[in-house]
Amino acid sequence: MQLIEVTNNKLLHEFIRVPVYVHRNDPNWITALDMERRALLDQAKNPFFEHAVAKYWLIKQNGRFVGRISAQIDQMAIQQSGEKIGHFGMFCCENDPEIGQLLLQTAESWLQQQGMAKVQGPLNLSINQEVGLMTDGLDTPSMMLMPHDLAHLQGMIETAGYQTAVKMLSYIRDANTLFPEKLRKLATRKTTSKVVLRPLDMKKYDQEIETIVSIFNEGWHTNWGFVPMTEAEVVHMGAELRPIIIPELACFAEVDGEAVGFLVCVPDVNEMISDLNGKLLPFGWLKLLWRMKIRGPKAARVMLLGMRKKYSGGLLGQILPFRMIYFIEAYLKVSSIERVEMGWILEDNKPIRRLIERLGGKAYKHYQVFEKNI
Repeated sequence: MQLIEVTNNKLLHEFIRVPVYVHRNDPNWITALDMERRALLDQAKNPFFEHAVAKYWLIKQNGRFVGRISAQIDQMAIQQSGEKIGHFGMFCCENDPEIGQLLLQTAESWLQQQGMAKVQGPLNLSINQEVGLMTDGLDTPSMMLMPHDLAHLQGMIETAGYQTAVKMLSYIRDANTLFPEKLRKLATRKTTSKVVLRPLDMKKYDQEIETIVSIFNEGWHTNWGFVPMTEAEVVHMGAELRPIIIPELACFAEVDGEAVGFLVCVPDVNEMISDLNGKLLPFGWLKLLWRMKIRGPKAARVMLLGMRKKYSGGLLGQILPFRMIYFIEAYLKVSSIERVEMGWILEDNKPIRRLIERLGGKAYKHYQVFEKNI
């Protein structure tokens, strides 16, 4: 068993491909596009690394790479929390306790050397990307930008002395089921303010993304683990999402001319790349283009829902989420989309959970972030 630090592009490629081997017998595993994973992990291109540093390690055994892990330190996360917290992520390995313990100990040791007092994870690589270890729902495929893990990883993490920091879950609902009519009465209640709902304007795409992030940073700042997005990260995220954005699935709520809320639902890329094995060449891009533009996506995920702080309570705070949801219902009814995932949601976020459950959402996946003093 050989521990190897990732120091070049060849090893980075092996790091990206470890899950393909480890999940070889998992029928619900979907290999992410290699180019997307490389863009995430490339410290010269991902703007996350303007305020963070990271190390990656591999384990090789009997001629195969059988495990991997990252350790990262995000200075903005430290500023927000006021604690010397580092993170581990990209954790994936064969069902061998010795491999798991070596990977976790390696990440912890490096973080401790850098002056960290606590480690949390898994985060791939930050709170604004893929978060948590899947602990329930392993018998269903994951949607885009959501983790999908094997059952043995939880035992490895807990054996290493980690405790649960936070629990999260995702909901699913049939897109062809109309939203409850009785809730429309709440959504259509008259208000003293002028409320306008509109789709995302692709002609003003960059400005629209900035508005979304502005509301996100204001409305989510009290959430567990919150770290605001920088301007560079906003630009990067906008460029990544632009090819898959469907304007009618992204809704803005304006009150007296001010954008105060948004809902972003995106087609599930995972469902459309499930048979590409992470490769767009030579013909994978044609399949993806056909499925996206001609056949149409079969699944979608509500990635973000946010409100400005001053509207989070009161009548508008109650009705605007429903109005935005009913707004996108019109497109769902005529689209190819069959199911919609809503997540992740903090387990203790009872208001949002009640909203989703009133709309017919069923909890079907659970995740955990673990932590440990080092």
